[in-house]
Amino acid sequence: MKIQQIYTGCIAHAAYYLESNGEAAIFDPLREVQPYIDRATADGASIKYVFETHFHADFVSGHLDLAAKTGATIVYGPTAKPGFEAHVATDGELFNVGKAKVKVIHTPGHTMESTTYLVIDENGKEHGIITGDTLFIGDVGRPDLAQHVIADLTEDKLAGHLFDSLRNKIMPLSDDLIVYPNHGAGSACGKNMSKETTDTLGNQKRTNYALRPDMTKEEFKKELLTGLTAPPGYFPKNVLMNIQGYESLDRVMDRGMRALNAADFEVVANEELPLVLDTRPAEVFAKGFIPNSVNIGLDSNFAMWVGEMVPDIKQAILLVTEPGREEESIIRLSRVGYDNTIGFLQGGFEAWKATGKEVDTVDRINAAEFAKRYTAGPIVIDVRKKSEFDSEHVVDAINVPLNQISQHLAQFPKDKPFILHCAGGYRSMIAASILKQRGWENFVDVEGGFNAIKDTDVRRTEYVCPTTML
Repeated sequence: MKIQQIYTGCIAHAAYYLESNGEAAIFDPLREVQPYIDRATADGASIKYVFETHFHADFVSGHLDLAAKTGATIVYGPTAKPGFEAHVATDGELFNVGKAKVKVIHTPGHTMESTTYLVIDENGKEHGIITGDTLFIGDVGRPDLAQHVIADLTEDKLAGHLFDSLRNKIMPLSDDLIVYPNHGAGSACGKNMSKETTDTLGNQKRTNYALRPDMTKEEFKKELLTGLTAPPGYFPKNVLMNIQGYESLDRVMDRGMRALNAADFEVVANEELPLVLDTRPAEVFAKGFIPNSVNIGLDSNFAMWVGEMVPDIKQAILLVTEPGREEESIIRLSRVGYDNTIGFLQGGFEAWKATGKEVDTVDRINAAEFAKRYTAGPIVIDVRKKSEFDSEHVVDAINVPLNQISQHLAQFPKDKPFILHCAGGYRSMIAASILKQRGWENFVDVEGGFNAIKDTDVRRTEYVCPTTML
């Protein structure tokens, strides 16, 4: 038996490949399914099952395309009601994958259909559990997402179900089982995930706060629900796509991979009013870009920030990328359901610039220049998360988290200059491009962000959590 974790760091996602005796199964696949098919082909195996741990919120799964291309059966746990052909398993049901077995363990809590799959090797030994969002390394799945799709599924109700699932279904299992979760650190599906992506169940019983054996259900609920931030706006939309179905990625790619020269690109941009999305790095974008385009750099948490900053999942998109990265950009958009890319600028920004068409720039300063200007008391706007700001920030800075910028545009003055920064420059350039698009010109961005500012003598405030008095 072979089991492999296939981890995609930019969205903190783990899929799993199981193979035994010429048969294979894929658990929680990403939207682009050819790599799984290629992996099975290399092993001389046919993909028999696509197992889904639940209806995902943070990405669009590849279950439909994978089943269509391979003939595999899609499997969900009990209570799932998919809008397409699938096998809804019963609790305890066994599936044969070659000489290995996969046992269904219904573990509601993150969602009602959430299911853990127990993998049993050819010798009958229980090897590991593929836990989806039920159990992470260092954390458990947040129980407040399903209510954004079904109002009756309150976070309190789901937290209670999760407590029962962990105590009655997961914790009685053997300590030597390997835990294979669906996400790692950086995912918005939990609040305290480890950077490690696997562990033994025994170690999780000892170290994971949610598995403390002495916790009451009410204590569990309180710890689990305290500190949850609002989920990204695209989460409910991805859930519905995973439940109802979606367009084949092949068609999405065919539509998006339309190369447009600068003249045609401009015509489409003016006539169809798409979002012009520039996926180049922040430092490159700042030096020159097509006016009114928005920068979300591909080399970071691209899909997550698209989901946060582009409210309409059906938004038509024109791409400006580094030459050769058009296909990658379209695939990564599709992972979170943004399927309406309608073309890209052939030759990239340099082709646009070569025609003599209008360009725009973002003024940037380094940390040393920031320190000089800071003595004059400028307006400083920090677009990091509130938790980052609360940990440490420049004295007198204003905090407007990037994902809330559209709701707080009034805090960005137009009649006086201000300075923009984030942690390293990625998020502040997203903010800068949005401000430029909406008419702001009176600001500069700090290259290197707060990480660079900390190396200067600029005054900073640090908050320390007070000790709880018992």
